[in-house]
Amino acid sequence: MSRRWGRVRPAITVVLALGTLLAGAGGAVAATGKGVRYAPRTTLAPGVDYRRFDYGGSHGTAHGHLLTVDLRRRDVSVDLLYPGTVAGRGTVSRMADAAHAVAGINADFFHMSETQHPGIPATGAPVGPAIAHGRQLKSAVPSSQRFGPSLPPGTSTENVLGIGFDRKARLDRLRLVGTVRSGRSTLALRGFNQYALPQNSVGAYTADWGTASRRRAVCGSDVRRADPCGRNAYEVTVRNGRVVKTGTTPGRGAIPPGTVVLLGREDGARALRTLVPGRPVVVRSRLLPVSHQGGLRFAVGGYPILRDRTPLAGLENGTAATRTAAGFGNGGQTLYLMALDGNAESGAGLTVRELAGLMYALGTDSAVNLDGGGSSTLVTRSPGASRVTVRNHPTGGVQRAVANGIGVFTTRR
Repeated sequence: MSRRWGRVRPAITVVLALGTLLAGAGGAVAATGKGVRYAPRTTLAPGVDYRRFDYGGSHGTAHGHLLTVDLRRRDVSVDLLYPGTVAGRGTVSRMADAAHAVAGINADFFHMSETQHPGIPATGAPVGPAIAHGRQLKSAVPSSQRFGPSLPPGTSTENVLGIGFDRKARLDRLRLVGTVRSGRSTLALRGFNQYALPQNSVGAYTADWGTASRRRAVCGSDVRRADPCGRNAYEVTVRNGRVVKTGTTPGRGAIPPGTVVLLGREDGARALRTLVPGRPVVVRSRLLPVSHQGGLRFAVGGYPILRDRTPLAGLENGTAATRTAAGFGNGGQTLYLMALDGNAESGAGLTVRELAGLMYALGTDSAVNLDGGGSSTLVTRSPGASRVTVRNHPTGGVQRAVANGIGVFTTRR
């Protein structure tokens, strides 16, 4: 289905508003609009507002929490929350407090467990690309190796929600463009700080990766995540432009600044075997926006569910779950960050298709689905407070450690 929500807005508003009123949950309500019943608004800082809401779905009334961010204000910014390395995890509240954020939510799906390859440790690394304050941290894993619900047709793990240097939010795709050059030989770089590499490829790992093992990168295939780990792997350590070490097993441990570890699998491993200690090597990598709309200062992986007020075709519409989402409206000048209460508290969730409807009802023109379930967390810091408070009710009553999040920052309190 690809019809525009704008053409059916009156009918959706009437039906969902009625369903929400009948459910009657969620406490005091200040306003009703587009099928959403809002609680009073709280201003966390100029340009940053928080409010609770109720929304009627097919499985009952979902209780949600919404941050609205005015990106036009020069004293307000949005950036990536992460635990300091790509392969690492932290709770949203801990990451928000460490970064002095006024609010935040969890973001990308991530490599949380590794049941399909016994003995291979999970890395905690996110699925999609990531950019923090203009620094490119990682590229996307192959779509066959991702975690999370099935992708809608026409999307991939390269999809991101980002904010450009023009301070406007947009949906885009970030594609890795990179090379490994030594003498007259040039290899294409197909991975950058990611937990899974395409078959027959070479990937690069830097200090931003962290200390996690790189063994998982050679497991799975371009067809199935559960396929066996490749037996032919090779690593080359490049420091200050020269090969200093080689090995046949993917390693682990901190990578010093100025050092790049190249990891190849299958044909990529065979190509790397020509790089012997002492040989000069130049490694280059960039994440390029497919839209050619300019660079992104912040970006996080998430698959689109709403684009130009139109729900994407093929969105899942059978399973209701706790959801996290982010979107924008007003020409990319207003950002919306949303997390539902966990099922243990609310007893209701939304399908992905319903999530697209909710994000449109909240005011977004385009939106992405982020990691939900036990990861869904939204935090705010009240004026004068030194720490953030968790505003939604995470599933199970405790925060899950996640790979990254979206943080909201202000210079005025």
